[in-house]
Amino acid sequence: MQYGEEDLLMISGIQHFNFCRRQWALIHIEHIWQDNEYTAGGTLMHKRAHDQSLTEKRGDLLIVRDMPVFSRELGASGRCDVVEFRRDSKGVSIFGRDGKWLPCPVEYKRGSSRKNDDSDRMQLCAQAICIEEMLACETIETAYLYYGETKRREAVALDTALREKVRGALKEMYDYYIRGYTPRVKPRKVCASCSLKDACLPKLPSANSVRLYIDSKTQEEAQ
Repeated sequence: MQYGEEDLLMISGIQHFNFCRRQWALIHIEHIWQDNEYTAGGTLMHKRAHDQSLTEKRGDLLIVRDMPVFSRELGASGRCDVVEFRRDSKGVSIFGRDGKWLPCPVEYKRGSSRKNDDSDRMQLCAQAICIEEMLACETIETAYLYYGETKRREAVALDTALREKVRGALKEMYDYYIRGYTPRVKPRKVCASCSLKDACLPKLPSANSVRLYIDSKTQEEAQ
């Protein structure tokens, strides 16, 4: 299946979806967003990585920041923090550059790799799949996650199992998105660290959406 440009979901949504299906729906279907110390810290972490003016070339290494990527087959789009291109005869041509280059995405994260799910690796893998489709290049076997807490990068093997996990998540996300479905709340310990805990409204009747609830309250106050 090939998705249209207007149907592409955000790659960054994989993080929200794995953390909480309801949180993802509130952000990507209801269009509700609130910051907290964790999201603000992540924004600061990405500020330098997303500065397009910092594109660098170091010999046979070309560093591109804030590179937009998409995949119509995967149905996702986003922006890579960093994509490193190394000169290699097996690589692809880049407009304005001599020779052939092999791409490798590098994603920046504020914490560490001590997490309970594959969210970081899945997001990175989705970026690689997009790059492969866009540049018609060979399979990217390894990419990297840089963690701010440890100040080091960690290699991620982009194997078949991880790629299928990414495709499965995007398929489920699309099912929710097409139906406009926001899952009911399922309170967990992680709710305390969610930036949307004040907007989640766990007592909201399941038949209503958060957006409809907020709109109705706004109308009541205006009367």
